[in-house]
Amino acid sequence: MSAQETGGVVAAPAARPPAAGDAQPPRSSAKRVLLILLAVWLGGIVLLAVVYGIHGHRNHAFEPQNEFKLDTWVNLGVFSINKAVMYLVLAAVATCLTMIYIARRMQQRPNKVQAAVEVLFTLMRDNITGSAMDDKMAAKWFPFIGTLFLFIMFSNLIGYIPLPTNTEHEITVFGMQIPSFSLYAATANLSIPLALALVVFISYTVEGVRAKGPIGYLKGLVPGGVTGGMAVFIFFLEVLSNLMRLMSLSIRLFANILAGHLIILFMAGALAVILGISALGWFTIPFGILLFAFEVGLVAALQAFIFATLTAIYLGGAVAEEH
Repeated sequence: MSAQETGGVVAAPAARPPAAGDAQPPRSSAKRVLLILLAVWLGGIVLLAVVYGIHGHRNHAFEPQNEFKLDTWVNLGVFSINKAVMYLVLAAVATCLTMIYIARRMQQRPNKVQAAVEVLFTLMRDNITGSAMDDKMAAKWFPFIGTLFLFIMFSNLIGYIPLPTNTEHEITVFGMQIPSFSLYAATANLSIPLALALVVFISYTVEGVRAKGPIGYLKGLVPGGVTGGMAVFIFFLEVLSNLMRLMSLSIRLFANILAGHLIILFMAGALAVILGISALGWFTIPFGILLFAFEVGLVAALQAFIFATLTAIYLGGAVAEEH
């Protein structure tokens, strides 16, 4: 009988610790893919630098700002149609159709799309509208603020979808000349955020006058207890502050969207075209992809949230007893 056998039971041999020469488990597939992509990226930079060199020449023909130039497509005077009008219509249609479609297909057990919309609904109702005004006023103004939030968000998101809208640089497809694909957003045109800001300004001014009367609303611009010359100074300062809200709302939205599109354009290859350095374009492409994901994932919704939140604050402040 073997020494390992006792009472008919065979003892299992003890596990041997792995030796230094044993095969190690393979690396994770994600890490391997990242290393391969990094190698391809670096190799592409070196190859382009060797083939085309690193000494470029200034390209004076290419002007990136023309991506945002508005050429008139249909001349109807004041109601002419251009690229900004098309993106405006697309954003309005997408907002209406999406919300109507989801509202008519609400389920007791929501799917992922319905769950996302319900999260947005709670955000608009409780965090944006409800936090800035009482329940009665919030119920009245929630449709306006919610529509404003969704319209701006859809407009920003559509702006990151490449569409054939660049009429300056056309391409030939099956013998037909069609505009080249480009990125553009209606909110990257200052007139659109300014028009939205004017609607907000008129809305909270009318609401304040309706709640307090014209004289009471103007008196409400001065904090309680301030009298004399200081009251006059504060009054004119508050009037100027209200007018500056137009700039604050419009320029913040316009500048963020325009800057994001310009940075993506430069990182995606415009900078390489301007300087005439091919390797630079290959070097900046990953950063362009990261910036694109950042803009789509955060900036588009964040700017809509800020605009809607400030709208709710201004509406709530217009009916408050003291400012």
